[in-house]
Amino acid sequence: MDANASSPFDEPALYVNRELSWLEFNERVLEEAKDARNPLLERLKFLCIVASNLDEFFEIRVAGLKQQRQSNVNAPGPDAMSPSEQLAAISARVRRMVDDQYRLWNEELVPLLEQNHVFFLPYDELTQEEKQYYTKYFAKSVYPVLTPLAVDPVHPFPQLLNKSLNVAVELEGAELSTNLAVVQVPRILPRLLPYRAGEKGTYRYIFIGNLIQAHVGSLFHGVNVKGAYQFRVTRNSDLYLDEEEIVNLLKAIELELRKRNRGNAVRLEVQADCPPHIAEQLLQTFSLTEDDLYRVDGPINFLRLMPVISEVDRPDLKFRPFVPAIVSPADHEDIFAQIRRKPILIHHPYESFQTVLDFIEQAAEDPNVLAIKQTLYRTSGDSAIVASLAEAAESGKQVTAVIELKARFDEAANIKWARTLQEAGVHVVYGIVGLKTHAKLALVVRREEDGIRRYAHLGTGNYHPSTAKLYTDLGLLTCDPDLTNDSAELFNWLTGVSVFPELKKIKAAPKALHDFVISTIDREAEFARNGKPASIFAKVNSLVDPEVIEALYRASQAGVKIRLIVRGVCCLRSKMSGVSENITVRSVVGRFLEHSRVYRLENGGHPEVYLASADWMARNFFRRVETCFPIEDPDLRAHIDWILETYWRDNVRAREQGPGPTYTRAASDGDRFDSQGVFLESATKKRPDVDSKPLAVKTKTKLKESLERVEKLGQPA
Repeated sequence: MDANASSPFDEPALYVNRELSWLEFNERVLEEAKDARNPLLERLKFLCIVASNLDEFFEIRVAGLKQQRQSNVNAPGPDAMSPSEQLAAISARVRRMVDDQYRLWNEELVPLLEQNHVFFLPYDELTQEEKQYYTKYFAKSVYPVLTPLAVDPVHPFPQLLNKSLNVAVELEGAELSTNLAVVQVPRILPRLLPYRAGEKGTYRYIFIGNLIQAHVGSLFHGVNVKGAYQFRVTRNSDLYLDEEEIVNLLKAIELELRKRNRGNAVRLEVQADCPPHIAEQLLQTFSLTEDDLYRVDGPINFLRLMPVISEVDRPDLKFRPFVPAIVSPADHEDIFAQIRRKPILIHHPYESFQTVLDFIEQAAEDPNVLAIKQTLYRTSGDSAIVASLAEAAESGKQVTAVIELKARFDEAANIKWARTLQEAGVHVVYGIVGLKTHAKLALVVRREEDGIRRYAHLGTGNYHPSTAKLYTDLGLLTCDPDLTNDSAELFNWLTGVSVFPELKKIKAAPKALHDFVISTIDREAEFARNGKPASIFAKVNSLVDPEVIEALYRASQAGVKIRLIVRGVCCLRSKMSGVSENITVRSVVGRFLEHSRVYRLENGGHPEVYLASADWMARNFFRRVETCFPIEDPDLRAHIDWILETYWRDNVRAREQGPGPTYTRAASDGDRFDSQGVFLESATKKRPDVDSKPLAVKTKTKLKESLERVEKLGQPA
């Protein structure tokens, strides 16, 4: 096709703006906080997640738009909105969302929490005993670490850290050189203060900012304090690296991380009672406008409430706990023998991530294993994976870890793990210049009676035991020669110097995945035009790429029935006459974060199923290393079909997109069907063949020993 030829799908009305679509996703999370069918403390958790999501949205997405506007980069996307238009629309939409957040907090959640003996109290509503308790706490633990900072010609406005809590203090007096001072709340101080002497079963808290407001006068001797108002500034937190000019990527990222807390301001939050002239002074200081100001009637940062959910001992106010099913009990059979007999499919969090840990741990211990290679995009702070890789290297195995130093907001943790693994003798590499290594891939090379055999784990989610309990993902353990050979070729490309390899079964970005996705969509359209079975069922986190959207529109016009489960951003508009009437888009938001990526194609009556690490976004197709791999075992393919159909039946957690960007609850025929609940029930029926507790205790003990040994390696002699 001529690159200059116009597309029949160039009309901006065919596309939803990416940023506004993301805000609609966050609205769906807020709906879970509003939903009285959820346990009370879980509703509070959803409220915290909404706030955390908004923080990152401003730090990255809004910051990027502001930079585009400042640089006069006005090239619009498919929706034709300029950066300025997007920022205006974002400001209006977020304002409604923030108002809804605080209305929910003040009018519903606070009264319900108080009914259940959980109180968040302003200082002036404390009892006399409580005031005495907190006054002593302030004098002993808070006052000594506070520093009042005047703002005048000889005291410039302090450099406030990103998302730090601060108190603007309004002063009055004829002889003062300023009316404003700032008190920074050190991050070492807890943000939420429980009353320890309270009645058992009752939880009473005050916020540290409120305590400081009540005692702020003690910091300004002989000066009249007219008022004190909490505020918080959000800054640009993206990292800017020119990898072509960098000699040492690890050190360059460390340097950038030090700057992250001091990026340009993008949002100012102030308490609702902050006077207009104080808010205006703050806006001018941070070079912001009224559109960037958000007044909040409650906690300045809801995320600080998250510890309460675990502290409050009320199981009746939380989701019922569950123990994941053990797919592959290591005590019963060698995991490599299991994989040789039949590939293993694991559905997290319903089936335990322990199987993946066992795979890496047994590889580390097995004397017949010669080499282990693994990608690490995100992992936990007490990573059993890292401990096993270190142990394998110490025992003489060849171990390679491809660590993604640029995994957003996990850069510091990944730098730590890179150094830890290097100390243990692991070959640590950082992938390909200009690309993030987002693929979830582990390869084990093993010597066996009939020669060398390779085993692989390929997945949709990170090697992160903690998020594996909260995110839904799928993983495959296999010794299929084509898949393991493809995996080996990818690792050789990542660690060596070579052109992108020709692969048999894995469709990998940045070279092949985009073409593969579009060609398979076009193939379904051709099947439909020829009267053969044709359908597309895809589950992804985001759908943004315009070329993929155009291909889906073409397939819809050809008569292909397309079902899409898109958790977050979806720039495609469904149900438009003549364009997308055959496309239905749903989003599932519930107890677990939907993270698995699955592509199912009818293929003229010979269905194909693929799992992938990639969403349908340009960044995944062209700026990341990603994998997409087939599920060929009939039983596993049938199981994935059941998973997809279970999601599609959901009428509790699912919302359906209309012709516009908004979503409504999926239609119900009267019976509630919660897909995540069905998966939990299925996992419960599939109880472990062995008691999982001894295995967990063994793993925890082994992890502690391994990490202690590795830490000693890094200490100076």
